[in-house]
Amino acid sequence: MAVPASIPSPPSDWQIIQVGQWIHSWFPAWPAAWGQIHVYALCILAGIIAAILMANHRLNQRGAERWVILDIAIWTVALGIIVARFYHVFTHPGDYFGPGKNTWNITQPGSIWAVWEGGNAYYGALLGGALGAYIGSRFTGLRFTAIVDAIAPGMLAAQALGRLGNWFNHELFGLPTPDGAWWGLQIEQSNAAWPEGLPAGTLFQPTFLYEIIWNVIGIIVIYGLRKKLDLQWGKVLAVYLIWQGIGRSFFESIRVDPSEYYFGIRANVWAAVGAIVIGLVILVVQTRRHPGAEPSPYLPGREWTPTSAVDSGETYSDSDDDETVVDEESDEAATSGAKVAS
Repeated sequence: MAVPASIPSPPSDWQIIQVGQWIHSWFPAWPAAWGQIHVYALCILAGIIAAILMANHRLNQRGAERWVILDIAIWTVALGIIVARFYHVFTHPGDYFGPGKNTWNITQPGSIWAVWEGGNAYYGALLGGALGAYIGSRFTGLRFTAIVDAIAPGMLAAQALGRLGNWFNHELFGLPTPDGAWWGLQIEQSNAAWPEGLPAGTLFQPTFLYEIIWNVIGIIVIYGLRKKLDLQWGKVLAVYLIWQGIGRSFFESIRVDPSEYYFGIRANVWAAVGAIVIGLVILVVQTRRHPGAEPSPYLPGREWTPTSAVDSGETYSDSDDDETVVDEESDEAATSGAKVAS
């Protein structure tokens, strides 16, 4: 098999699925311009779904109510997207503010509202998602630490899928690769982020691919450490922050990106270092305060009693690793299930 000379970027017309044109062909009264689906948005949606499914499974393993994660996702997803967008806008003011910019006009490219064009900052999503998880914990009675520990691995999966959207959008690529590097990414010279002075045909670091690989490895690392060290009380989140901070401090430093600099270092690199520090603090503090396991994913007095599960003949253990289905036809199993439920 021949070694590829470079990594191509998808054709620009792949960025949008023209559903409106297909509907128009069947129903001429439907305007062909109505119904554009951006592939970037589909990648983000796929990441959200993956994160919800992973978090739901992890909470179920702890004995939480099935699909209680949906009550939390309403807050984490909404606030995560909103804060992510505005974090990006205010760390890239030159892209959105100033003469000739379509700052507020949602119908024009470059608006601060045009989320589908890309530009959703990870650290903004992390801050907004954390706030949403806290609000969700108040409504559901789940411990905040249990929620964030359940969500953390899924966030890595969501970020990996989201980076595919950056590839489709031809954005957030890295510095030029060394001459002859076969893994270089092809970017059109007309790209708004093309560095001035570089010749046509220059290949760039595929930072989207680097981050996908880093995130997938991170999922494996977190699951391995969780089983070996029985990480709870927010410690899974701590490992996640450290892992992501290490990776992003490198990816952000090589990215062709007009973000703001502070003391000669990009804002997102400072944020990555901050994530590492916060992760280490959480790990140390929570290890000292809570050397044992969480007694329940629920706050005291807010425990969920799975009466419907007992009535239907099944319930779930409070183990991190095992899901036990109780057969209602067995007297001994039914008795055991009632004890678990109580």
